[in-house]
Amino acid sequence: MSQMRSTHDKSIKKIKKKWGNITKVNEMKICITSTGKNLDAQIDPRFGRCAYFLFINTDDMNVEAISNESALAMGGAGIQAAQRVAQQKAKCIITGNIGPNAFQTLKAANIEVITGVSGRVKDAVEQYKADNLKKTESATVDSHFGRDDKKAVNGGKRQ
Repeated sequence: MSQMRSTHDKSIKKIKKKWGNITKVNEMKICITSTGKNLDAQIDPRFGRCAYFLFINTDDMNVEAISNESALAMGGAGIQAAQRVAQQKAKCIITGNIGPNAFQTLKAANIEVITGVSGRVKDAVEQYKADNLKKTESATVDSHFGRDDKKAVNGGKRQ
């Protein structure tokens, strides 16, 4: 993965040198669930019911904060949130926990999922760029986890 990012970064630099900023479409965009609108905000541990999605261009650290409209949904919040992330063309989502429906939706959209991350958004981006975060292979919580009446499976970790 690190080699792939390195190759990608080198290719982008060569193209930019020759053609300028025409490569915006190919830059790496990741999404991080957040409690606030900037890089100093904390990672929201709930994917489907997070307060904000921060879409971050890892090349220039440009941030676009989008309020999570599905956070108050009676049901289907995870699927709606996953669809929003896919619409924004993020390559990866970084969050605390993710349920099975959202995980399957993101997997179908070929979006890498990384869970178990907490702390500041800015620190998570740096960890991602240094290839220190591990891809998640399955949901980490049961359906409807983000609702107040549901608890995490094994403290948010599946066995």
